[in-house]
Amino acid sequence: MTVKIIVITPERIVWNTTADTVGLPGVTGKVGILTNHRPLITAIDVGVLTLKLGDTKKALILFGGFAQVEDNAITVLVNDVEEIKEIDLPTATMAVTIATEQVEQTQTVKEKIQALQNLKKVTARAQAMTFL
Repeated sequence: MTVKIIVITPERIVWNTTADTVGLPGVTGKVGILTNHRPLITAIDVGVLTLKLGDTKKALILFGGFAQVEDNAITVLVNDVEEIKEIDLPTATMAVTIATEQVEQTQTVKEKIQALQNLKKVTARAQAMTFL
């Protein structure tokens, strides 16, 4: 048995598929969803949504939103997504290093917030690539 998952941004339906397992980037940590999961509503952080269907693995970077799980269906409403088109782990790892340095070099609160958001995004990219 599988779960149905639909990922929606304000502009489009990104995914409408099924999966054996789904991993959501909740604001309190990764949430694993299998068939017959109890009903749940959770806030989504910047991070990687993962799914497995048989031997197929897919990953999608989410940029905040909400998810609802009910009756073997997951609805994910997010601000934006980034699809992984190519796997270049060395470049992604270097981006994490650079973003970390930028966080350390910030001078104002506004710069720190922007640098931390960027660090979350590049870290999510690296995590997605290691999943695939």
